[in-house]
Amino acid sequence: MPKAYNQKIKLLFLMDLLERQTDTEHSITMKEILTAMEANGIQAARKSIYSDIETLRQYGMDIEYKKEQPEGYYLASHCFELPELKLLVDAVQSSRFITEKKSRSLIKKIEALASRHEASCLQRQVYVSDRIKTMNESIYYNVDKIHAAISGNSKIRFQYTQWTLDKTTVLRNEGKFYYISPWALNWTEENYYLIGYDADKNALRHFRVDKMLKIEVLKENREGAEIFRDFDPARYSKKTFGMFAGKEETVSIRFPNRLIGVVIDRFGKSAAVKRDGDGFFTARVQVAVSEQFFGWLTGLGKDVIIVSPEAVAGEHRRLLQGIIDTYACGT
Repeated sequence: MPKAYNQKIKLLFLMDLLERQTDTEHSITMKEILTAMEANGIQAARKSIYSDIETLRQYGMDIEYKKEQPEGYYLASHCFELPELKLLVDAVQSSRFITEKKSRSLIKKIEALASRHEASCLQRQVYVSDRIKTMNESIYYNVDKIHAAISGNSKIRFQYTQWTLDKTTVLRNEGKFYYISPWALNWTEENYYLIGYDADKNALRHFRVDKMLKIEVLKENREGAEIFRDFDPARYSKKTFGMFAGKEETVSIRFPNRLIGVVIDRFGKSAAVKRDGDGFFTARVQVAVSEQFFGWLTGLGKDVIIVSPEAVAGEHRRLLQGIIDTYACGT
C-alpha cells in the first residue's frame, strides 16, 4: 500500500521538483531526479520519469532539456517572470496598510512562485528603509469583509478609532457603531480607504480601513446608489487632499511653467490648462477645499496663487495670515 501511494504522488513530486529547483539558469539531471525521489520514498525508473515529463509537457509545463554542461531538465518559463515577482514583493513591502507580519507571510508565498534560486533574488528585494507599517493586523481581513459587502450589496457596521497623545487608540463617536453602505475601496496616500454612503447624514463619507474595528456585514441592502451611479474613485482621490473632506469647488490656480508635471501628476492630463503670461499657466480644477489643500498649494512655493473664486483665495490668505500671527505671538 505505501508503495502504491508513493507511485501516485510521483508525478506531483516531479512537477514540484522542476518548479522549485529549476529555471533557465539551473537544470536538474536524471540522476538527481531519481536520487531526490528515492530520498522521499518514491521508487522510479528512468523510463517512467521520461513518460512523466512528457505528461507534464502535455499538461502545459514548458520543460526543456539542454545537452551542454551543466546538462539536465529545467522549467523554461514559470507562471510569473522574476521581474513580475519583484514588483509584487515591492508592492507588498512598501504598502503601509499591510503589517510587517503579514508582509513577511505574503512575501514568503510570493517566493514560492519562483524557483529557489530566483527566490533568493526576491529576498534581496525585501528591505525598504524606514518603512512605517500599520499596526492593525486585522486590516487584511477588514478589506476582505468590505469586498464581500460590496459584492453582496450589503450595508456594514463598524467602530472607528483615533490616536491619542499617549500613542494609544480610542473609539470615536463614544464607541457607537457607524452604519455605512460601502461602494468602493480606494488605495491612496499609502492607505486603504472605504468610500460609502451615510444615510443618517445623507452624505458620501470615507474611512481609513486600518482604523475600523468589529466590521459586520449586515443583511440590509446598501443605500446611495444614485450618488454612486457615476462615481469615479480615482477622480475622488485627486480632488480630496490627504483624504480630508471639504466643500467641492472649481478653482483656478496660477502656476509657474516648471510645475506642469506636478499638476498633471495630481489632477491628470484632462485638467484644463492655459498659458497665463510669460512663464506661467492657469489650471482650472475641481478640489475639496480644506487646510490640507491649502497646505499642498503653499508647499509649491510663493509663485503659486489661487486666482478664483475670490472666496477660496481669501480663505487661503486668512490661513496664511493666521500662521504668521501665530509665529509672531510665539516670538
